[in-house]
Amino acid sequence: MMTAEEYEESLRRLNLNVYMFGERVENVVDNPIIRPSMKAVAATYELANRPEHEDIMTATSHVTGKKINRFTHIHQSIDDLVKKSKMGRLLGAYTGCCFQRCVGMDTLNALSMTTYDIDAKYGTDYNKRFIEYLKYVQEKDLVCCGAMTDPKGDRSLRPHQQKDPDLYVRVVEERADGIVVRGAKVHQTGAVNSHEIIVMPTITMREEDKDYAISFALPSDAKGITYVIGRQSCDTRKLEQGDIDRGNIYFGGLEALVIFDDVFVPWERVFMYKEYDFSGQLVEQFASYHRQSYSCKVGLGDVLIGAAQTIAEYNGVDRASHIKDKIIEMNHLNETLYCGAIACASEGHREPSGTYYVNTLLANVHKQNVTRFPFEIARLAQDIAGGLMVTLPSERDFRSSDIGKWMDKYYKGRSDIPTEYRIRMLRLIENMTLGTAAVGYLTESMHGAGSPQAQRIMISRQVNLKQKQRLAKKLCGIVEE
Repeated sequence: MMTAEEYEESLRRLNLNVYMFGERVENVVDNPIIRPSMKAVAATYELANRPEHEDIMTATSHVTGKKINRFTHIHQSIDDLVKKSKMGRLLGAYTGCCFQRCVGMDTLNALSMTTYDIDAKYGTDYNKRFIEYLKYVQEKDLVCCGAMTDPKGDRSLRPHQQKDPDLYVRVVEERADGIVVRGAKVHQTGAVNSHEIIVMPTITMREEDKDYAISFALPSDAKGITYVIGRQSCDTRKLEQGDIDRGNIYFGGLEALVIFDDVFVPWERVFMYKEYDFSGQLVEQFASYHRQSYSCKVGLGDVLIGAAQTIAEYNGVDRASHIKDKIIEMNHLNETLYCGAIACASEGHREPSGTYYVNTLLANVHKQNVTRFPFEIARLAQDIAGGLMVTLPSERDFRSSDIGKWMDKYYKGRSDIPTEYRIRMLRLIENMTLGTAAVGYLTESMHGAGSPQAQRIMISRQVNLKQKQRLAKKLCGIVEE
């Protein structure tokens, strides 16, 4: 397994084509806006090499028998699924942001099942290709970016009906040695911090959309791939002197638009090719795994609750009954989220491929709660913090030789707490609920792994209403002919 330092060096060897603010980024690793997101990924390597986290952060490969980072593991038991949920909470609390490797892990596990099932029906060799690719990922301890979401254009139209056919990733040419693809994937978390890009369909495809029913893997610096970094609120604060106004001074998340401009994919890296009847299965299996992955938001919630309790103490209001009650409510909501993550893992089962799969109903219920509870936790944190969170002057004002003394004087809370401590904690709450980290905590909670309606559709499909009706009728004496 790689160390955090080796991971950083591995990124330096890549030749990524990255744009931000209209200009090409020559040094992705050291760019001050991108680097905090890289450090968050590096934390997944750092903790995997710590003995106290070995049980949660590492696993034994079922294909090689070697010790591997859990992010490259294919779940082999209920215990693996539970540890995945625990790993998400651990890293969320450690980084206070999105650590960007869950999508790749969930993609690998979904493909391990779908490729097996395609082969069983059509006699193809996708699963064999996938296993060889998996060995490569595990041996090199690589970060994989799972790429599912297409731009989609006019949502009322199918992929083949779009005026611009490239609004969904598609095959544009078939060769003896592989295929050529064109299109783009949006909202790609951690894409520029990844070694590999694994593409999947974004929706269930029909026969007329079979050119879009494809899944494949590419090195992240393959010829023809371009990345455009997405903007985040307060992102340019990372360019300023000092670190207070950044809130989270160590870590951050980052998304990108990934453009595939006639990119060649060799056959050995193609895992689905026009088997449109399996596209829905791959989408559903990936989505269920990824909805389980939102145990990470519990870890972020741990940080935000800690920040709220601390600022209440710094403000001298921590003993007020209404503050205590709000902290209790924040913990109640956060632990309820954790219950969902553990439940869908504990109720998982073994698929024909041998991979263990989460309980789909409970995974979707868990993610539905994630679309709501973090927003209430954030609201309560802002309530406790007070309006100063968004009206603070800059760090430069606090450091000013002219007015710094007044900043220290008038922004002090409790007399025994340094003003800087209070300011730092307020900036962290701002960062997590309004700033760059709000993307990883709130926006991802709403739209990551599918927006709320996607989970509600899955819940409606998975719940057995007829059985519930039978239970009710039996107990009140209704006997139908």
